[in-house]
Amino acid sequence: MWSVTLVSNFGGLVQAVGAAWMMTQLTDSATLIALVQASNTLPIMLLAIMSGALADIFDRKTLLLAAQLIMAVTSACLAVVAWQGWLTPWTLLIFTFLIGSGQALYNPPWQASMGDLVPRSDLPAAVTLNSVGFNLMRSIGPAAGGLIVAAFGAAAAFTVNAVSYVPLLGALLRWKPDIAPRNAPPEAFLPAMAAGLRYVALSPNLMRVILRAALFGFAAVAALALLPLVAKSHPEGGSMLFGMMLGCFGLGAIMGAVLNPRVRARYNNEIIVRIAFAGFAGALITLGQTDLVWLQGLALLPAGASWVMALSLFNVTVQLSTPRWVVARALAMYQTATFGGMAAGSWIWGSVAGAHGLPMALTLAGLVLGFGALIGLWLRAPEFGALDLDPVNRFREPALQLDLRGRSGPIMIMVDYRIAQKDVAEFLRLMKLRRNIRRRDGARNWALLRDLEHPEIWSESYHIATWDEYVRHNMRRTKSDAEVTIALRELHSGDADPVVHRMIERHSITPSDDVPLIGKIEVP
Repeated sequence: MWSVTLVSNFGGLVQAVGAAWMMTQLTDSATLIALVQASNTLPIMLLAIMSGALADIFDRKTLLLAAQLIMAVTSACLAVVAWQGWLTPWTLLIFTFLIGSGQALYNPPWQASMGDLVPRSDLPAAVTLNSVGFNLMRSIGPAAGGLIVAAFGAAAAFTVNAVSYVPLLGALLRWKPDIAPRNAPPEAFLPAMAAGLRYVALSPNLMRVILRAALFGFAAVAALALLPLVAKSHPEGGSMLFGMMLGCFGLGAIMGAVLNPRVRARYNNEIIVRIAFAGFAGALITLGQTDLVWLQGLALLPAGASWVMALSLFNVTVQLSTPRWVVARALAMYQTATFGGMAAGSWIWGSVAGAHGLPMALTLAGLVLGFGALIGLWLRAPEFGALDLDPVNRFREPALQLDLRGRSGPIMIMVDYRIAQKDVAEFLRLMKLRRNIRRRDGARNWALLRDLEHPEIWSESYHIATWDEYVRHNMRRTKSDAEVTIALRELHSGDADPVVHRMIERHSITPSDDVPLIGKIEVP
């Protein structure tokens, strides 16, 4: 799978060179030239969350095949249109947008599949290996793309890309992934998207990573979006020089991937992120302030290394900070933020270059990255592996006395505790954590109540939309979450465990409603 992915990556990079250079031949507009990069990244911002939800609730192999077919067919059509000489700036952008859409559908299930293929402890190495493969092609593909474009034209580059999908499609057809059995009812599509958004929004570690990644993508993309203009600004500039510059970036990325394990062993995540931001900032400022080709090529080496160090670290942190049930959606939101930042950055830096010149755009982007390094003082990158996110798998559906269906609801849950006054402060601290866990995993209207006549009695209450969702809510509990549950039980001073009431709620009563309003079950 890794080797055929290399072939596909090679074709994609050759196509990227062809598209970027073709646009320079179709128009002199810096904005339109930069929009080639935006048209590749914007679909990821728009479609990745949808793809992530699909990857968590449907067969990932099917999604991967569908995405590859979309890209292969679109690439073939682009090649035909280019050979016929029918391309215009906007038709080129439409085709690159469609190819980017296929990539948006492909990325979340592919990234999530890595966690299924290797143990969590090997995930950083797996992500790095994937980065090495991509950036190995980044060091070869653009230069080869420049040669192909110079010798045969951009249409030939598009043809190479269309053919490069064939080996990966064949490998996916032969792939037989191990599919873990589902322990909970499958989620519907829209609720699955909402659950993913809710989980990320209520996970501070993920939010910090996503915000930093969005800022990095926004500023760092200036190098890739404006590189065709950098190459074209030289008297000897052409598709070959552009490909060589991209090759320097790819070579730097390989260097960064090779150094990654040593850097991670020596520094914490925040230091690595700051190094990546600062390294890329220096590269952009150098690109903007010098006209020497050799110095610009040299500056692209740390840019490529910083690119890999930052994005691979963000990727691994998201995967290791997220339980498996929602990992594709979390990755999708990370990619949405990152590539959304890239899409916005491509447009903005292209506009700045058109209005104020290329040096100004590159220098300003570098200054933004410098600011991004300082943001770490407030939004520190989390250390991955700090939480045990393996599922507890202890929940068993209780023997209900009512004939509920999976979609029956809403369900109201109350958990009664008996807490001594001396333990109230610690109880409230733990309940603050519990509230976040409950809401993150799907609870609504969470509340903590205290009995006025018996102040030692506290009740935690929350709502779940349906019984199926309640089952999923409990199956999502991780070992890290269970530590809070254990601590709460230790504070409970009753003779038995806290009593759990599971009730179906009714807001109206009619004579034909013969279902009891309340069902109470005590958990031994």
